[in-house]
Amino acid sequence: MSRVYLDHNATTPMRPEAKAAVIAAMDVVGNPSSVHAEGRAAKGLVERARAQVSAALGADGADVIFTSGATEAAALICAGRGLKGAAVEHDAVLSWIDPVLLVDADGRVTVEEPAGSTLQLANSETGVVQDLPDGLAVSDATQGFGKIPFAFNWCGAQAVLVSAHKLGGPKGIGALVVKRGTEVAAQLKGGGQEMGRRAGTENIPGIAGFGAAAEAAVRDLANGRWDEVQGLRNLLEEAIEAEARDTIFVGKGAKRLPNTACFATPGWKGETQVMQLDLAGFAISAGSACSSGKLRASPVLRAMGYDEEAAKGAIRVSLGLETTKQDVLRFAESWLSKQQKFRARVA
Repeated sequence: MSRVYLDHNATTPMRPEAKAAVIAAMDVVGNPSSVHAEGRAAKGLVERARAQVSAALGADGADVIFTSGATEAAALICAGRGLKGAAVEHDAVLSWIDPVLLVDADGRVTVEEPAGSTLQLANSETGVVQDLPDGLAVSDATQGFGKIPFAFNWCGAQAVLVSAHKLGGPKGIGALVVKRGTEVAAQLKGGGQEMGRRAGTENIPGIAGFGAAAEAAVRDLANGRWDEVQGLRNLLEEAIEAEARDTIFVGKGAKRLPNTACFATPGWKGETQVMQLDLAGFAISAGSACSSGKLRASPVLRAMGYDEEAAKGAIRVSLGLETTKQDVLRFAESWLSKQQKFRARVA
């Protein structure tokens, strides 16, 4: 049978609109910094995409700075600021902050000093969505952008990180969005591109694809496509919960992304489950793709209070817009079959 891709929080298939924009941009020969007609044509593509991303993010009047991805955007805005955050942040942010903020059992973070803190919009492993306080310094909106209603102008943050490949755009392109007037110290210096914040000739195809993907993503959100995905996610959890009574569903008591299910079977390692399901034709994850291969308990689940055994037994199933009811039921059947065999071995 054909493979079923259920790892959309790691990366998504590229949207047709993004593919078309990338292909068209590859035929534009000019350098955006050149003043001749060819250069102006290239610059026009960059500015069109900037407007598309800005509109999709509800960031009118803000600065959209294109980067190689959310990881670079995090470094650009977090380095040297002495920000506080929680251990549930993505490694790209966690590398720059002091992880001292408290996390409750449902994955919600308490922020007492927003101006000196970071807080993600949604967690990539659990799908837990945070309420962003006014005056927050930085928010990583990478997982939530395009899946849940969000607007930079009302989210309360001074800066937001986003990445194209999480919403159907190409890999290797993202953005830092900041309130106009926010100080951003360039790490890459040279030609003064991106308003002097990020030097280097722009990735025209990637930027064009990002703009097209962002525009399409908010259209799908407005049309209720993610409500359909949430129904499938709930169906998956209900099917598993009915048969696997000892399985723990992480973050189920909190607001979550509509596509994300994170559940743990203590004693059955997540890495083992990923390999077994891969052989059965399903792509899932044992956590953040950027941390895969690290044989350790999920720091996200540990921060939420789960013990080592439960944290090591967690997997993430993340659905996409093309996921079908048949895909979900096939996965549940396959997972339950393997879970029963695991239980029989340890009984």
